[in-house]
Amino acid sequence: MKRRSFLAKSIIGGVGMTGISKLQPVFGKPNEKLGKGKALITIGICTDLHHDLITDGEARLQAFINEMNELKPDFIIQMGDLCVPKLTNQPLMDVWNQFKGDKYHVIGNHDVDGGFTQDQVVSFWNAKDKYYSFDKNGYHFVVLNGNERPVGDTSKGYPRSITETQRNWLKQDIDSTKLPVIVFCHQGIDNDMDGIKEGAMVRLVFERANLKAGFKKVQLVLSGHNHEDYLNAYNNVHYLQMNSASYQFSHLKDNGYDFALTKDPLWAVLTIYDNGTIHVKGKQSTYKAGEEKDWAPYAGYPTVPYISDRIINIG
Repeated sequence: MKRRSFLAKSIIGGVGMTGISKLQPVFGKPNEKLGKGKALITIGICTDLHHDLITDGEARLQAFINEMNELKPDFIIQMGDLCVPKLTNQPLMDVWNQFKGDKYHVIGNHDVDGGFTQDQVVSFWNAKDKYYSFDKNGYHFVVLNGNERPVGDTSKGYPRSITETQRNWLKQDIDSTKLPVIVFCHQGIDNDMDGIKEGAMVRLVFERANLKAGFKKVQLVLSGHNHEDYLNAYNNVHYLQMNSASYQFSHLKDNGYDFALTKDPLWAVLTIYDNGTIHVKGKQSTYKAGEEKDWAPYAGYPTVPYISDRIINIG
């Protein structure tokens, strides 16, 4: 059974809300200038809260929203596996909607657990669509849906495809803008291990768009899903994996996977500067006492309870 194929009925140890509501802000106010660079846009990002599989999802999300209202980024985005669209999850959405600025959603594979449809998820979240794009502060942002199943695909487990129709839309969408592009997708497009099955074809869309434009048009692709923390680059396109707001998968138990939860929720603030750099400021934490694990390697990437600070050169 694969990492992301565990049953929704898995029994999970809970996390108390102790300390989360008292968290101090992780980041200071973003500097308007950093060296010779001027901040163009700031984004608050979280992913893989898995509210339906933990006991303190509202507290974790509240900590994120509280700080985002303090920092006032240009927008916030959650990159999937937030919650299923059932009425008992409305209090979580009420927390999300406390943010006073623009808010965006990416659909994750677990958001349809329990037999819900993607259309129900879009409606419940008040998301723009299953995949879509928007412009902000001189950048073009693309949100992809990595949860499609190709016609005739009878494989078991969660679908993890971007089918031809969406790939054609992606190509046309990128071609239609003259702005630099940032992409969000729940599953990794750079990582064939539990990532998008057509990752190579999607990367080719990005690389051909850059060749056609004559500059690094598609600059950064962000994903969640793996609950890991790493950065890859293929043909001058950067692929950033964002760690889970809540936990890491551990060893397989008889009734599913075990979990190691972080003491504090994780998220990041991403700032794009006009000097050709993207700065990522990540939240640091530890695993809760007694939940540290003897981690098995995940394709060479270390398992860590934080999101790394990074400077990504896009110039």
